[in-house]
Amino acid sequence: MGMPIRWRLCTKVWTWPLITRGIAAEPVNFITGIKSAVFLSCLYPLIRLGWLAATDNLGANPIEFITRSTGTWTLVFLLLTLSVTPLRKLSGYHWLIRLRRMLGLFAFFHVCLHFVTYIWLDQFFEFMEMMRDVIKRPFITVGFISFVLLIPLALTSTSGMVRRLGGRRWQQLHRLVYLAAIGGVIHYLWLVKADQREPLIYGSVLTVLLGYRIVVTWGDKWSVLITRKSKSARSTSVGASREKMN
Repeated sequence: MGMPIRWRLCTKVWTWPLITRGIAAEPVNFITGIKSAVFLSCLYPLIRLGWLAATDNLGANPIEFITRSTGTWTLVFLLLTLSVTPLRKLSGYHWLIRLRRMLGLFAFFHVCLHFVTYIWLDQFFEFMEMMRDVIKRPFITVGFISFVLLIPLALTSTSGMVRRLGGRRWQQLHRLVYLAAIGGVIHYLWLVKADQREPLIYGSVLTVLLGYRIVVTWGDKWSVLITRKSKSARSTSVGASREKMN
């Protein structure tokens, strides 16, 4: 009678690690596959731009085309980065958070291409002329400020920097992405003088994403405040009932 019990115990010992490894491996493989697919998809704007350049299809003004393309994709990746948290909370798919850093770095990559296009192809490294542009033309001023705001976010995007800064300070620093995104939309809006529908669309999406954060933040604060008030009310009533009993 002792053998079956011992066999069942031994079976649990050697099969449980295999089961747990299988359960753990499936999400890891799934997330790795998703990240790989997203990474390859994020390369599309650069591949498209290279193909258009190689086939001489950048239009009558190639510099303007490259500048607009890299700037537009910077905004797209910034909005995708900001949409990760709402999608994660609304859908319950917590693995989405693992895509946020990649999307943010692609946004920084494209804004660097945007800036390099301006200082190299447009201004030919004429730094004095660039400084005059930054001072005299408001849309360039706002765009330059937004670019500068993204630099510390890219430099501190690693897990090691999160540990060094601490979670709280890291989160406070990375809230600069809101200002950078707002500045990017204003930069685009002030740049376009005729048809402003596209920058207004980006502005509307950004308004929804930031509005969601405001509503959730204030909702959490109100829920905490209500919980504290209800606890204090219960403790007051319990204390009063005890005094009556005494």
